[in-house]
Amino acid sequence: MTVLQKNQVVLFFVLVFVISWTLIYAIFGSEGIPATKEQQELIGMTILMGPSVAGLLLILLYDNMQGLKLFASGLIRIKVNVKWYLVALLTAPVTTFAGLFINSLFFENAQANFIVTDDLIGLISLGLIGGLFVGFFEEVGWTGFAIPKLLRNHGILYTGLLVGIVWGAWHFILFWEGNSFKELIPFLLLVARLFSWLPAYRILMVWLYKNTNSLFLVIVMHMVLVASLAIIDPVLEGKELLAFIVIRALILWVLVGIVNLITRKVVVPRFDQI
Repeated sequence: MTVLQKNQVVLFFVLVFVISWTLIYAIFGSEGIPATKEQQELIGMTILMGPSVAGLLLILLYDNMQGLKLFASGLIRIKVNVKWYLVALLTAPVTTFAGLFINSLFFENAQANFIVTDDLIGLISLGLIGGLFVGFFEEVGWTGFAIPKLLRNHGILYTGLLVGIVWGAWHFILFWEGNSFKELIPFLLLVARLFSWLPAYRILMVWLYKNTNSLFLVIVMHMVLVASLAIIDPVLEGKELLAFIVIRALILWVLVGIVNLITRKVVVPRFDQI
């Protein structure tokens, strides 16, 4: 077995970064790194080519037409238990609202974006359409190629954590701002955006996929996440934004812990048995 055959997922990760970041540099040049506020949306669309192109290319390289058939079957697998639709549709908005509520106990101006916006229809449309676009192009690679490969030899927690960390690092070029390495709060914001909650959410996505084999449903879960970020997230800055991100992360990690207990069927002993 060749080195490339043994390290299919590693090759995928490398290609994702190379394709995404090379395209960004080729299109925007050094002025796009770090991205300005005006450039972030276009760069966000460009970066999506990494996981989608790398995923489809490696499916063809390693699994040929049989791999494409399996990929297509996951893409059209919509007949799954309704409880998994609830997981896909509710995880992001419920945890976001919970984070917003807790944050509002400490900060008065922690209001959802849809409350303060002047264009609610435009905001919802942007969130849903952008979410569908992002969810599809990202999950073609992350869930269409890497996650099934990892799940052959690893569990949900390991797979989700590994992909989640790489997923967070891949977003670096989007969240890197001009002062990210000059001041403490902007640096902490960068780290929190990349690694505090994305791995937890990815673990939940892997859990969903493991139980459904539905790439379609994972795309929906990703779409709802992006829509929730656009529609529900409060418009905050500095310490208040950092607090909100950390609170959301804690909620998601608690949820991961609950899921882990349920899936492992751990019996929690009563106090009189300790």
